Amino acid sequence: MIRLENLTKKFSDVVAVDNVNLTIEDGEILTLLGPSGCGKTTTLRCIAGFVKPDSGDVFIGDRRVTELEPEKRGIGMVFQSYALWPHMTVFDNLAFGLRIRRVSPSEIKSRVERALDLVRLGGLAHRFPRQLSGGQQQRIALARALVMEPNVLLLDEPLSNLDAKLREEMRFEIKDLQRRLKITTVYVTHDQAEALVLSDRISLMNQGRIVQVSSPRELYDKPRDKFIAGFIGLTAFIEGTVEAFEPDKDAAVVVTRDNLRIHVRTKDAKKGQEVSISVRPEHIRLVDAEKVGGTNIFEGQVEQLAYLGSIVDCRIRVSSWTVRAQTETDQVYQAGQKVGVWFNPERITLINQ
Repeated sequence: MIRLENLTKKFSDVVAVDNVNLTIEDGEILTLLGPSGCGKTTTLRCIAGFVKPDSGDVFIGDRRVTELEPEKRGIGMVFQSYALWPHMTVFDNLAFGLRIRRVSPSEIKSRVERALDLVRLGGLAHRFPRQLSGGQQQRIALARALVMEPNVLLLDEPLSNLDAKLREEMRFEIKDLQRRLKITTVYVTHDQAEALVLSDRISLMNQGRIVQVSSPRELYDKPRDKFIAGFIGLTAFIEGTVEAFEPDKDAAVVVTRDNLRIHVRTKDAKKGQEVSISVRPEHIRLVDAEKVGGTNIFEGQVEQLAYLGSIVDCRIRVSSWTVRAQTETDQVYQAGQKVGVWFNPERITLINQ
């Protein structure tokens, strides 16, 4: 288990990590997610020992490691840049740390072979990094961390240099490997999809602080504020006031400034409350314009269309608001076309302003 207590780090006048408290459970994979400059990499480097916090503590297991050197913390680190020695073979890259620790040659050979087998690169021990693809180099960097048999694995945006298809494949490989090894893992990324696929839990950061720690599903479906809803996935925000709330029916009606009356299923609302409605593209359906006037069916006009292969991404103007909907490719719409736009009341999220 990793525990961060009141962790703070400043660089000049910039507070990179601001009183962070976080527990990563034994054997789980937790992702530090957030925009550039939010403090996620600095937090990871504080765990690793590459950055010393100004205040607060880092615990790994029951040990306080705040003052310990990185090599004494029992961690394995995978960097964004791979950081492989170009003049060494794959075998020597993996063996380097073990030789520093004076592990016997036979044990080194056994552990290197085992680590390469884990990442499915058993036949490449005598190649040099320049002879490998980007994906293979990333696997070698992962194997080099694992060969030290660490208690904790730290990964700092390890897939950012790979192409989109390879990144998607590597997400599943890393998750599968972590599941098999049951190693406590902290993963840093700004990629939402990566975080959703990989994580047991996600710690979303903004301006040096943790704003929500949740499972991927909870973070996506129940964001605590507008920043979180806007950062995770695609969403449209519509501002309004709660006109009516029936707690026995878990139902509310929100009225916008241009008199749209939007029905929402919710357990938590107050009459007169100012709210933002978050509605995601997959929870919007385009219907025949004749159906406008039914519950949550509003008149819209198609502004833009983007063909994405399996779906068409549509930007729709509804009164004074712009929303996005996703339709099947066999549904043909044209820019400027009038349509009915249905908001699913079960999947609308109310956020306090």
